[in-house]
Amino acid sequence: MNDAKTALGRKILQIKKAKGLSWMEIAARLDHSPVWVCAACMGQMSMTAETAEKAATLFGLDPEEAALLAEIPYRGSLPTEVPTDPLIYRFYELVSVYGTTWKELIQEEFGDGIMSAIDFDMAIERQPDQKGDRVKVTMTGKFLPYKRY
Repeated sequence: MNDAKTALGRKILQIKKAKGLSWMEIAARLDHSPVWVCAACMGQMSMTAETAEKAATLFGLDPEEAALLAEIPYRGSLPTEVPTDPLIYRFYELVSVYGTTWKELIQEEFGDGIMSAIDFDMAIERQPDQKGDRVKVTMTGKFLPYKRY
């Protein structure tokens, strides 16, 4: 279901590399966060028509590709089996090891509910460390209590 958006994402990655652009630079030109812009270019978010046009101009995309950037995606592009890419696998490992801990701590603090991945933001930063730089991932999501009906 994501084939066209996934293919467009690969094309954008090639253009990004050829132009020597960073996600930070692209995000500044599109007036959104680097995480959101990357997710949208990789087919996991829908851009507004205006943002899609800016992206199309930046990447030299045709009108059909610009329209595709604005389409609502079928989210969740990873296969259902355990991911094999080492970086993606580490996030899978984090959920496998700490998922029940996160659930327990969040629900102790907020009650019976979930952290939204829709009303959500994330930042990825380099954190200097004398033993080797660290990756700092900050996520915030609105708490959504389960509704009783």
